[in-house]
Amino acid sequence: MSEIAPEKLGKYEVKSEIDRGSMGIVYLGHDPFVNRSVALKVALADSLNDTDSGERYRKMFFNEAHTAGSLTHPNIVSIFDAGVDEDTCYIVMEYIEGGDTLRSHSKPETLLPIEKIVEIIFKCANALDYAHRQGVTHRDIKPSNILITKDKDVKIGDFSIAHITKLDDTTTAPQGVMGSPRYMSPEQLKEEKITTQSDLFSLGVVMYELLTGRHPFLTDSFSRLVNIILNEEPPPMSDFRPDIPQVLQDIVSRAMKKDMSERYQMGLEFATDLSRAFDNLEAKQQDISAEEKFNMIKKLEFFQGFPDAEIWEILRASSWQEYKCDENIILEGELDDCFYIIVSGKVVVRKNEKTIRTLHMGDCFGEMGYLAKTKRTASIVAEEATALVKVNSTVISQVSLNCQVRFLKVFLRTLIHRLSATTEIISQDV
Repeated sequence: MSEIAPEKLGKYEVKSEIDRGSMGIVYLGHDPFVNRSVALKVALADSLNDTDSGERYRKMFFNEAHTAGSLTHPNIVSIFDAGVDEDTCYIVMEYIEGGDTLRSHSKPETLLPIEKIVEIIFKCANALDYAHRQGVTHRDIKPSNILITKDKDVKIGDFSIAHITKLDDTTTAPQGVMGSPRYMSPEQLKEEKITTQSDLFSLGVVMYELLTGRHPFLTDSFSRLVNIILNEEPPPMSDFRPDIPQVLQDIVSRAMKKDMSERYQMGLEFATDLSRAFDNLEAKQQDISAEEKFNMIKKLEFFQGFPDAEIWEILRASSWQEYKCDENIILEGELDDCFYIIVSGKVVVRKNEKTIRTLHMGDCFGEMGYLAKTKRTASIVAEEATALVKVNSTVISQVSLNCQVRFLKVFLRTLIHRLSATTEIISQDV
């Protein structure tokens, strides 16, 4: 049943609908007393009136106003007011103009730069550390509950199932298994005591997803999901994005430790490690951005017909390599199972120190090694400054099925073309 937007709620004017979800509808509103825009979160009437769960829903709805309303932090959505207008329950929140959630940056084709991801998670870790020290545990940290502003600042929202542990607090927080299963810590799934470390586990899952565009516990089965979170380690992030520095892999791994004694104890610890990593990343910042790489790759003949999303998948999964003039790329006799696509520059193919072919931008090499994992029968040397995309079969097996099929078709077409050209050269020599 659709909800009809009210014209006013208390003193607040209702302008337009912004979003709607399981906990209510969010409207853009205006506070005439201080002349500012606000976000008005309105409880769903059907849920409030449900005879079985209405009272629980009401507690959850106003729990957000109570918990987040006690927090004042630049990276937490501010709660200004809450009330009931006739039968309508509402919460008045800070309005994030042009805002979105981190869900928009959790796919291979929409990932943010690594440095920006580190900055975002750093701010989240600090915000959670502040909330935890105020006695508030969020319990539902996930990409859709973390807002990102148009200036790429970050705000944690939706404290509807948060828990307050202050000794002087008399509010009853929602109990039982609460939250989003894919982002729950092992102790949440086992219905054990929830601590601030549960939020840090969930933040680690979010960081993994932002860096790779893939969820660390990927499965369609709830029972399988529970088993993975409780008993299995997620795949290394380098399987999906080889350019992720080891220091970030170590940080995410520690945040998602199943044993709480090995996990970050406080958000400040998490933030401190991220700060150190950020300093190292800034010092080693690459000259070429992911967007520039994407634009260069998209122009190549090999990727004609690939949707942008699949090009991003391959870019994230492959390794970008740059070589100086006369630098060896492949040495004859080496074992190498990689396939290379020349993005810029040119290379020469040498056998027994004799140049037998020159390859340019858009050309490929290494097909047989990729296919059969055999020793290289020739050397490849950069003839000028050259940029390559390096792909191996293990990495390609991690991208989406559609992307794998499309990549294989083009790869086989390239291999057939290469074999035909080689046959023609041999026949001319005979």
